[in-house]
Amino acid sequence: MSTVADHALFGLGLLVLCGSTLALARWARLDLGWFPLWALVRATVQLSAIALILSGVLAAPATVAAFLVLMVSTASLTAAGRLKGLRHGRRVAVLGVVVGSAVTLALVLALGLVDLEARYVVAVAGIVIGNTMSAATLTGRHFLHDTRQRRDEVEAWFALGASPSQAHDEIGRTAVREALLPNLDQTKSTGLVTLPGAFVGALFGGADPVEAAQFQLVVLAGLGLAMTTTGVIVARLAGRTPYLPEQDG
Repeated sequence: MSTVADHALFGLGLLVLCGSTLALARWARLDLGWFPLWALVRATVQLSAIALILSGVLAAPATVAAFLVLMVSTASLTAAGRLKGLRHGRRVAVLGVVVGSAVTLALVLALGLVDLEARYVVAVAGIVIGNTMSAATLTGRHFLHDTRQRRDEVEAWFALGASPSQAHDEIGRTAVREALLPNLDQTKSTGLVTLPGAFVGALFGGADPVEAAQFQLVVLAGLGLAMTTTGVIVARLAGRTPYLPEQDG
């Protein structure tokens, strides 16, 4: 059993890592302020609370649906907050996260790729929902940046009589592609460069390596679908507006 000293040493280790991050960011003039520390503190509080909640959720499977709603809601609101610069960016982000997550989880469960047990459903859902949040944020921010950079090009399309969707088509496709590339690169290098969290977690949970690999492959395939769905929805909906975003200050 862990002792108070063990917990103290663990906390000290985290502070050393975070302090090193802060020092490096300040030296490199990244203008992050105390955000890395604040993010870690929030993560500590939230993970502690989630650990307690999950103990109850896994013991009472009927509560899984409520927990999934909580995760989707939090992811949607986080992504929405990052896309305030886009016209209707909040609702676009929410729709992208909800649809991307729902379609993927429904298909994974319908195909029987994971057992219909609370622990498996929560594990897959947590990974999928978190990555749809990233996909919505990255796609939206790439779309916003490129629209501002290529404003004259979009206006030229409008002058030629193109619809908003046509004028933003290439920008939207580029935004989705850029949002997906990091995840696709990680998928491609799985087992050679990285051992993903789902695989390692399954091993720690007592699964044999073959079962752990199967679980990780389900996660990777699911992320591909979820993030692509989310990215396409965000880009297509963001590109339907005839109004261009304001230029950066």
